[in-house]
Order: sequence, then C-alpha cells, then structure tokens
Amino acid sequence: MPDAAAVFAAVFIALQIGHTVGDHWVQSSCQAASKGLPGWTGRLACGRHVLGLTLTKAAVLLPVALILGLPLSAAGLLIGLALDAASHYWADRRSTLAKLASTCGKGEFYSLGTPAHPAHPVTAEGTPAATLGTGAYALDQSWHTLWLGIAALVIAAI
Repeated sequence: MPDAAAVFAAVFIALQIGHTVGDHWVQSSCQAASKGLPGWTGRLACGRHVLGLTLTKAAVLLPVALILGLPLSAAGLLIGLALDAASHYWADRRSTLAKLASTCGKGEFYSLGTPAHPAHPVTAEGTPAATLGTGAYALDQSWHTLWLGIAALVIAAI
C-alpha cells in the first residue's frame, strides 16, 4: 500500500491533469465568455463549467486510483472535490478574484496584458494588442493550483 505522501502526489498530479484538460478543453466558449457575467446567466454558465471540470477531474483520478491501488475513501473524494469545485466557482465568477487581487495589492498585475493596464501592449497602429496571457489568468491559475493541492491533501488524508 502506498504511503500518504505518495497518495497525495498521485492525487495532485491526476487533479492537475484533469484541471488543465477541463479548464481548457472541456469548458465551452460560451461558458468561458459568460461565467463572469452578473446575475443568473453568469452563475449558471459558471456552474456548468465547474460541473464539467469536476467530472473531468474525477474521470482522470479514477483510473489513476484504480491502477495504482490508491486507498481513497468516498468521503475524502467527496469533500476534496467539493472544496475544489467551490473554490473554482468562486474564482471563476471573476469579480471575486479581481477584488482579492486588489485587496492584496495585485490589482495592477491582475490587469497586466489588458487595455486596463497602464503599460498595455499595443500594435504598431497604437491599438490594444492581444496577448497570450494576462495577470488575471496567471492569478486565476495559481489560485486553482492552491486549491488542487488542498483537495489532494484532503483526498489523501481522509
């Protein structure tokens, strides 16, 4: 039987793989564009995204747990995945993470790569230039990674 540290590591890696696939391949364009909107339109889009994301994480974790013989409990899985889902929903509503970034003194970094940033990238014509990443995306993904670690710890420990 694997020790707790090995279980944590295997669960974290599986959740990280599931997160990356679920956040970038499974999430629909409509969910990505709408999940931060105010009201029920945004809440429902974000809820659908988090449901698909959580199912993707479970689909990746299940074969890893079975093949490696990981001693996971139903309670640990339920609590860990629920914590992760709730934290993901919270951050993906966007205004919540933006407020946290501002409160922590990361407001300028949050706007990095967007026209809202004072040194935003521009084209030769002086119009805002698209970038591959933003400060908001970096803070969003690091938030999710933190909670993947917490979820993996809960899943491995319970």
